[in-house]
Amino acid sequence: MKTRLAYLSALLFLVAGMASAQNIQVNDNYTAQQLADALVSNSCAQVSNISVSGWSGGSGSTSFGYFTAGTSSFPFANGIVLSTGFAASAPGPNNSLLSEGNTSWGGDTDLQQALGVTGTINATVLEFDFVPFTSHISFDYIFASEQYLTSINSPNQCNYTDGFAFLLKKANTADPYQNLAVIPGTNTPVKVNTVRGPGVCPAANEQYFDSFNPTNAPVNFNGQTVIMTAESDVEAGTTYHIKLVVADQGNNLYDSAIFLGGGSFDATLDIGPDRLLATGNPLCSGETFPIDASNPAATAYQWYKNTSPITGATNGIYNVTTPGDYSVDVTFSPTCTATGEIRLEYAPALVFGNYTLLQCDDDNDGLTVYNLDQAGQLAENGDPDLQAHSYYLTSSDAQDEINAITNTTAFQNTTADQDIYVLVENRYGCTGIATVKLSVSSNTVNNPAPLEECDTDGTDDGFFKFDLTDTANDILAGLPAGLQLTFYPSYNDALTFGNEITAPDAFTNTVANSQTLYARIFNASDCYGIAEVQLIVHSFGDGFADEDVILCDDTTETLDAGSGYTSYSWDTTPVQTTRRITVDEPGTYTVTVTNTFGCEGSKTFTVSPSGRATDATFDINDFTGNDNSITVHPVGSGTYEYSLDGLDYQDSPVFEHLPSGEYTIYIKDTNGCGPRYSESVFILDYPVFFTPNGDGINDIWRIPYSYYRPGIFVTVFDRYGKIITGFKGYEQGWDGTYNGRPLPSTDYWFHIELENGRKVRGHFAMVR
Repeated sequence: MKTRLAYLSALLFLVAGMASAQNIQVNDNYTAQQLADALVSNSCAQVSNISVSGWSGGSGSTSFGYFTAGTSSFPFANGIVLSTGFAASAPGPNNSLLSEGNTSWGGDTDLQQALGVTGTINATVLEFDFVPFTSHISFDYIFASEQYLTSINSPNQCNYTDGFAFLLKKANTADPYQNLAVIPGTNTPVKVNTVRGPGVCPAANEQYFDSFNPTNAPVNFNGQTVIMTAESDVEAGTTYHIKLVVADQGNNLYDSAIFLGGGSFDATLDIGPDRLLATGNPLCSGETFPIDASNPAATAYQWYKNTSPITGATNGIYNVTTPGDYSVDVTFSPTCTATGEIRLEYAPALVFGNYTLLQCDDDNDGLTVYNLDQAGQLAENGDPDLQAHSYYLTSSDAQDEINAITNTTAFQNTTADQDIYVLVENRYGCTGIATVKLSVSSNTVNNPAPLEECDTDGTDDGFFKFDLTDTANDILAGLPAGLQLTFYPSYNDALTFGNEITAPDAFTNTVANSQTLYARIFNASDCYGIAEVQLIVHSFGDGFADEDVILCDDTTETLDAGSGYTSYSWDTTPVQTTRRITVDEPGTYTVTVTNTFGCEGSKTFTVSPSGRATDATFDINDFTGNDNSITVHPVGSGTYEYSLDGLDYQDSPVFEHLPSGEYTIYIKDTNGCGPRYSESVFILDYPVFFTPNGDGINDIWRIPYSYYRPGIFVTVFDRYGKIITGFKGYEQGWDGTYNGRPLPSTDYWFHIELENGRKVRGHFAMVR
């Protein structure tokens, strides 16, 4: 019976041991120094000032510890764990919900700032200073959480987002922390709602989410990320401060943990980016590339190519001349050796053939004008990855990239068969030099017959639309097959491919009446010959423009269509066919003529009547002081100008700001018809006083010039409204008496009624 009990006890112990071996194991008795040593397992960084803080429950358990994977499937063999609950609760199986921290265990403000959240709680922090020997650091981590939910009681549960931060800054500075625990290629911090697989809560960056854990998972958390890497460039020899912190957010429920791979905190060398064809930055053929791993703290170097040591390559800089995978081991101490790696590829060498650019030469002296872009096209040889960069007179200038030819589109060679040197660049920025010989062709081409057109587009200006395609076919007829032709406005343009006429089937000449175009005949870049094409537009020009003619009263005018035409036809009744006709009536007269080329043109004469003024009426606005005016209304068929002195004329019939007096109005026809018309008019005003004292001066009060306006009537009143006297414009006026007796000196009032019914009232003084 004891034997059987002993057997059962041993069996139960074995099963329990096997189950335990399938989960991670946690030791939560590690000190801060031990935790740092587990993370930084080499001495390529000098670690100091280590501290850890979190939670210690009544049982003595802590929220941090050291874990081992044992035979479980957990991705890290060992490392450290920082939790928002007991670290010892982290091992699987995943058969309970961890919510262990109490509400008195606070959060972390640095974490909140890094994650962009508030209300953190149950924070565990490991922090230390370190001095890297190298220029790059990294570490590997997995973030696990109970907040990776497979079911929810309320949608609000998806809004909670526990998180972790790897905070880095230079030690003893006020610099802000940099969070290295971010989604690769972004600044997004890693937390529950930024890395999550599809489920009851919205997915996010699911490529970085590993799994929702089953019950038999090696850790007791609902889900976890894949292995992620936090990394940063650093300055070798500078002291940095690292803060690793994890916390719950919103409440103390649903614990989370960060697992840091043992020994994954790594200080590495950055010896530059790979130079690859695929990334567009390979080295150029023949280029020597120095790889620099120099570090003042290093004690030894060893370079490798394709994993094999390079004999004698024991300096900080190695000069590469061939492609391969290069690496270097840099020793800083007997226990610290860092490695840097780089892959180098070379672009294919630029290879050029023998190129000759043929240009046309009008006088066959071997000298002409070249567009060097055509030489560049020869050097590119149809390769889209090549581009001609610049042009030089000598090979040495091209090698040194000095004294480049500036006038590349109209280059004048100085000797026959002159070589120029083209600097060609490939897609990777690598250059080569191609030699192009500038030579001339001596072919003869015939000029086609001129193209002549009548200007029948409705605007007789010497410009007309030509179709050059038939002429192009005529020029190419009889020449070797395969030649092409393009048109240009000048010979130099034809030489240099400048200002090509791109629509030869609808070209309107740019020089009125006559223009010469140039047809370049070519094969690829080579010029075969240049033909001249003359364009002639037969137009009647400005001399045949419509005319306006003035016909004065009782006169005739001769209309002249001009000489040099083969026929004339006037639209009169009957039709007249002479060059000139005589008219005595206003109207429009159109003549149609034919020139020697057979083109018809029409010209219209518009004959307008005009004549001298035969009479005039006047609107006179007077009795206004010096603001009097005269408005003239002429009688006649002409267009008139007006003057007060017969010398200075104005277009307006209104004369303003006139004092009282006599005026002669002159009216003349602007077209010069007949003599001018003139007539005198008077502007009236009243005197403001008179002195009837018998001295013969100013003894009578009357309206000056009124005898020329006999139709007016004046009535004089005393201050009480009594009528004293009345007189017409042609009568003498008032002598200051009433019934033969003199009246006293005082103000008297008057009323003037003008011929047009206008009434003027005022007063004046009598002074004795």
